[in-house]
Amino acid sequence: MSTFSRRDFLKTSLAAGAIASLGTLPAEASAPAATSTVTLGKSGVEVTRLAFGTGSNNGQVQAELGQQGFNRLVGYAYDRGIRFFETAEAYMTPAMLGEALKPYPRESYQVMSKVTTDADADPQKRLEDMLRTSKTDYFDIMLLHWQHTADWVSETTRWQDGILHAQSKQMIRARGASVHGLPALRQMPGNEWLQVAMIRMNQNGTRMDGPTGSDGNNPQFVGDVVEHVKQVRKQGMGVISMKLVGAGAFTRHEERQAAMRFAFRNAGVDCVTVGFKNTQEIDEAISNLNLAFA
Repeated sequence: MSTFSRRDFLKTSLAAGAIASLGTLPAEASAPAATSTVTLGKSGVEVTRLAFGTGSNNGQVQAELGQQGFNRLVGYAYDRGIRFFETAEAYMTPAMLGEALKPYPRESYQVMSKVTTDADADPQKRLEDMLRTSKTDYFDIMLLHWQHTADWVSETTRWQDGILHAQSKQMIRARGASVHGLPALRQMPGNEWLQVAMIRMNQNGTRMDGPTGSDGNNPQFVGDVVEHVKQVRKQGMGVISMKLVGAGAFTRHEERQAAMRFAFRNAGVDCVTVGFKNTQEIDEAISNLNLAFA
């Protein structure tokens, strides 16, 4: 394993150099909107406020479209200004997404992936394999996937070091974690390694954080989650919200509209990721996000 440590990295300007070498991104539009860009805190990475999620039911929903159907859906989103795409090693979609994005200039969009932090895997090899699968030279954001215990920070030290090493080689532009449950979420404030935090968010607490890492409905803890979002943003982290429509549980348009408004206006997240299976869902999410800032 590399001797390149988190402390070494955090004491240098390697991250800034890696970001700068990739060139500048479009400036954020003056009026916030679904397809305007926002900088994810101290990471320096700019993304559209709405991300195309490819992990509905671990990606099965998107995979069932078939490659051609999925290509058309990604193209529809791209043409309407969505330039931020989310996948994960554990999903069924990384290779499909890489194929769907092949027609577009790599610098015109951002890809976020999530790595499974297996105890017995080689982080460097895993990350290199993920790049090949996704048909890309670099990931704009790499997250430690599904961190759901209070000791995740100490338990993923090898993976943190591996991501830092990949950042120094410009294989990754920004680093972070996705958390499930309050025990894991409480480890985010004050964590100097984190640049991006992926946090579940909706106004009803549906499939949101509670006393354990398991998925559940926890309306009584919505305030705690919102407070953590505000804390980490104040410390310079970018915040991406997931489970915005309760993993599909919000069947009424009014609920989905309210969820978008709550995420941006009450919680103050930077951007949100929503899983799509058809063009109508893309159009609605764009409209709902635009209304959240109206």
